[in-house]
Amino acid sequence: MTHSDPKNRPGRTAAEPRPANDAAQVRTVRVPDDRAGQRLDNFLLGQLKGAPRSLVYKIVRSGQVRVNGGRAKAERKLEGGDEVRIPPVRLGDTGDRPAPPKGLLDALEAAIVYEDARLLALNKPSGLASHGGSGISHGAIESLRALRPGQTLELVHRLDRDTSGLLVIAKKRSALTELQALMREDGGISKRYLALLTGRMPDGVMAVDAPLHIGLRQGGERHVQVNPAGKPSLSHFKVLERRGGQSYCEVRIETGRTHQIRVHAQHIGHPIAGDDKYGEVDANKRLREQVGLKRLFLHASTLEFALDDGKTPYLLNAPLAPELIDVLDRLA
Repeated sequence: MTHSDPKNRPGRTAAEPRPANDAAQVRTVRVPDDRAGQRLDNFLLGQLKGAPRSLVYKIVRSGQVRVNGGRAKAERKLEGGDEVRIPPVRLGDTGDRPAPPKGLLDALEAAIVYEDARLLALNKPSGLASHGGSGISHGAIESLRALRPGQTLELVHRLDRDTSGLLVIAKKRSALTELQALMREDGGISKRYLALLTGRMPDGVMAVDAPLHIGLRQGGERHVQVNPAGKPSLSHFKVLERRGGQSYCEVRIETGRTHQIRVHAQHIGHPIAGDDKYGEVDANKRLREQVGLKRLFLHASTLEFALDDGKTPYLLNAPLAPELIDVLDRLA
């Protein structure tokens, strides 16, 4: 899609990344047509490079951000042509921030499992956040940008910090727009995970259709619960094999809610091994002592989708992390 030269739009700035010092001035940004459907908070994160997510939510809640002259919520879906007022935000000199450690950059380079002109797929390690913020200096996207200076890299989706596996990053705006549209469609992207569930799951495929609601605990920590007031959520659990009294499963999700697999697993009485938020303390302790499981056993293994209106199929795979393979071997 061809965009007009922003110099021909006096009084408006194009929706492109701005230098850090521009964040200290009030700006009105017109949303390009190819960003229709993007959430306001994600749009702002793209405009205010380096801003923590908590700051973005703060300026939205306080009414400093306006869409077409009115207040808006962070989850509002923008439309092409919307005008977004972005208040002055002092992010400091990004040059003062320490660069990601060389060891992390080397590990991420080795973790790229697929790349072409439009996207790259990372086998994200457990313990690495998808993006920085809330005290996290270097998330996956910030580190990849440091690894590839000068490239435009944008997160297509997120994974929990403790979940390993496929994280897709768009290298072109057109790819980001198409992939995010597929994310919103039922069945637009097929997502499969590998997980170790505690206890003996029944044979066959168990469909868990349970709405999920995000609440906040003291201190602002997100905690998700099955709640009739929540959003529709559907997961399918299939036992691949049983090891040491536990159930090694493939999980296919039709919706992508926060902590969906973890909460659905807890809901059916078989929480994910190593889950310190929704899991069983005693079971986690036994697995840590007996087979060395020190992390959440949840891995995003496969993504399948097609770009170019279905003409270009992709099947992305990320191998199970070595420490999880070791756990399975010890359980046998």
